[in-house]
Amino acid sequence: MKSNKLKWTLSILVLAGMTLPALADESTGWYFGAGLGQSRATIEEDEIRADLLTSGFGVSAFDDEERDFAYKLYTGYQFHRNLAMELGYFDLGEFGYSATTSPAGTLDANLEFDGWNLDLVGIAPISERASLFARIGAHHSQTNVDFTATGAVNVLQPRFSERNTKMKAGLGFQYQLSDALGLRLEAERYRMDDAVGNRGELDLISLGLVYHFGQGAPAPRKETPAAPPAPAVVVVPLPVATEEYCSLLDIQFEVDQDEIQLAEQEKLGVLATFLKAYPNTSAVIEGHTDNVGSPSRNLRLSQRRAESVVDYLVSQHGIDRSRLVAIGYGERRPIADNQTEEGARANRRIGAIIGCATDIAGLQPLPARITLAMLIEFDTDDATIKPQYHDQLGKVARYLNANPTITATMEGHTDNASPDVAQKVSRQRAQSVADYLVNRFGVDRSRLNVEGFGGTRRFSYNTSAEARQDNRRVNIILSYPD
Repeated sequence: MKSNKLKWTLSILVLAGMTLPALADESTGWYFGAGLGQSRATIEEDEIRADLLTSGFGVSAFDDEERDFAYKLYTGYQFHRNLAMELGYFDLGEFGYSATTSPAGTLDANLEFDGWNLDLVGIAPISERASLFARIGAHHSQTNVDFTATGAVNVLQPRFSERNTKMKAGLGFQYQLSDALGLRLEAERYRMDDAVGNRGELDLISLGLVYHFGQGAPAPRKETPAAPPAPAVVVVPLPVATEEYCSLLDIQFEVDQDEIQLAEQEKLGVLATFLKAYPNTSAVIEGHTDNVGSPSRNLRLSQRRAESVVDYLVSQHGIDRSRLVAIGYGERRPIADNQTEEGARANRRIGAIIGCATDIAGLQPLPARITLAMLIEFDTDDATIKPQYHDQLGKVARYLNANPTITATMEGHTDNASPDVAQKVSRQRAQSVADYLVNRFGVDRSRLNVEGFGGTRRFSYNTSAEARQDNRRVNIILSYPD
């Protein structure tokens, strides 16, 4: 019977798991899980002995079976990093007891418990991948009790069955093995009736897996790319099919501060020059924080940081406020590990994404620290330049040949290879781009610098194929003379 229940339950919840993601986009919090474990019932021996004594029977021996195999299946929706709701089916197994009586006879009982539950789950992250959680909810369950008797004991009604709704609660620990898959260990307590008037609890200790829909290839969320530390403004491309180039700024803040430092004001001056040179462009100013403090507080702090940059560009450089938008992301888009001081500092930042300018040659009169960059992606452990980048490289080469005072740096990067291999492959990629510009278009090799950074400057965490592809790249940075 338990096998048939499991088949029906799997069918229902798998169908729900297939349907629910179709109703939501990739950023929603639907998930599906299963757990296996051991359940333990509290069989009230004293009450059973008292009932038999009332019927004229003494108990000379009493044996019970209070433990059994149990399983549960569930689907849930996470509304917020700290709150989720789950609907599930559980089968807590079978339990029983055997009483030997005087006058001579026996009374045997077999109890089964299964049902459905609806829980509210509170989640408390304790690290990037680990969290504690607590649940409280209700379960609607069916209890079946079968009695058999021998000798002097007579059973008038051999089977009792009852459905009722009771409370349940639990505590647990979850660890994310990947962005999509988590491991859960939890303990739960179910209030139960045994169908013959006795009340008690059933406890379940289970270990299981949780799969989050839409998180396999991720996007975990796409992390905001980290701009190279210098020069101050870096230009990154739109998708390969376009001919436009964009500018991106990166400045950092002190802990818990939204005041723009003098060194950063100079960088904003360069950004203002760019905006003035291209009056049809607009800018989105993105504010970010580390993870110190509550998420809501960090969200407000990041918004203030973005707005302070907008105010500075308007008041000090006369940029039309209608061309600027301030958005605070709080701690949601880290580019480095918050567990280190260096990483936390990198996450306390402003990113300014500037609308694209299409005339490459028009960049020539801009200040020295304005640069233009193009990103080239590679296959795993490969330094071969893909055909889709040939046209773009041709434009870069023609621009270099037309502007002999400009130099270029090829920065090679990798995903998660070993440090020695990563350094070697990243430099090979940078060198292959430089060789292509020299051999195919006659660019003077003395104007080309080649650097390999291995896996030390990631755009994304290496948690998916897409993220690793982002990290296998070469950036071409064109620098203007002082």
